[in-house]
Amino acid sequence: MHEYPVIIFAALLAFVYGLFSRLSERSPVSGPMVFVAVGLIASPLGFGWLEVKPNSKLVAILAEIALIIILFTDASLINLPRLIRERSLPLRLLLIGLPLTMLLGIALAFPIFPGTNFWIIALMALMLSPTDAALGVAVVKSDAVPERIRQSINVESGLNDGLALPPILICIAALSEAEAGSGGAAYWVGFALKQMIFGPIVGGLVGWLGGLLMDKASTRGWMSDTFQRIASIALAMIAYALAEEVHGNGFIAAFFGGLLLGARTHEVRERIQEFAEAEGQQKALYIFLLLGLVLIPAVLPLWDARALLYAILSLTVIRMLPVALSLLGTKLDWQTVSFIGWFGPRGIASVLYLLIVIGKLGTKGFEYMISVVALTVLLSVFLHGISAIPLSNLYGRFAATKGKDTKENTA
Repeated sequence: MHEYPVIIFAALLAFVYGLFSRLSERSPVSGPMVFVAVGLIASPLGFGWLEVKPNSKLVAILAEIALIIILFTDASLINLPRLIRERSLPLRLLLIGLPLTMLLGIALAFPIFPGTNFWIIALMALMLSPTDAALGVAVVKSDAVPERIRQSINVESGLNDGLALPPILICIAALSEAEAGSGGAAYWVGFALKQMIFGPIVGGLVGWLGGLLMDKASTRGWMSDTFQRIASIALAMIAYALAEEVHGNGFIAAFFGGLLLGARTHEVRERIQEFAEAEGQQKALYIFLLLGLVLIPAVLPLWDARALLYAILSLTVIRMLPVALSLLGTKLDWQTVSFIGWFGPRGIASVLYLLIVIGKLGTKGFEYMISVVALTVLLSVFLHGISAIPLSNLYGRFAATKGKDTKENTA
């Protein structure tokens, strides 16, 4: 089927949803829930209006562009000086919680999926390790939740997709070698090293130098506000393209381009981030539409009790136990630890990595892994979306009461 109708349909849906977007922020119905649901309705599972293959060119292009923009934007929004000052919780979640989540995800997958190739198991667990604050946006925007907790959840979700990318690339390289049957281990190790070394170097240079030039041009009145906004996407794409030219990884380059963005003027940086964030959100919603329209119909027949068990474990034990272990010694109460642990939704990063894997490796031999990842994200979209507002309010009341009691006891 010609794919232009899908693009038109996605744009129309984004416009209609945008008309009610502020109402959605105050309700349990999130944007990802709407786009996934409409995708399902329009898919062969619903009315069958639209049909797209998971490995189609449209899906691959949208996934790559969305990931480039999101990685650049997430990294650019990180306030490095503030992160260093208030580093305790985010760094514990990223440097202890994330690796433990990866390892536990791999360990629990082996008995659930016996006989499955190690690299496929590892790839599945790694793709499901990053979190997505967009699925629980009410949490990071809720005034009821203490700022320290909101910021920790937000920073974790902003950084962990970039940190999960290198091991995912190693798995893809290993599976590519197995598929090709050539090249040898030395070749693929060298390939992975070049990807992970040249990507950060090229991306960091593009972000730093590009931001610096924008600062100077804007200060001298050479650059208009409009092009300051547009430049964000340009820098992300330049970082990606140049890194790929020298055999570095373009996605890692985009992330480091945003992280080391050289713009220091507040107004310039704000314009860059606002435009990139808006573009990233739009592309992310399109990806959720494709999840309902493309992936779910393709993998639904493969879902079984094992897939459901692993999906539930991924959202609970595999996420919450590592969070609890990483926060030992912080003196946080169990309510706070549980709140942070539960709000580790699996969303856009997992879907984007999955679509990238499909583009690189195809679907043959990976169908069941794809189905497990898709099921986990689908459950997360609705479970975390529905629970974001009520649990934020509940935890906010607990935090307020605890704070009041602490002040009274101190007095």
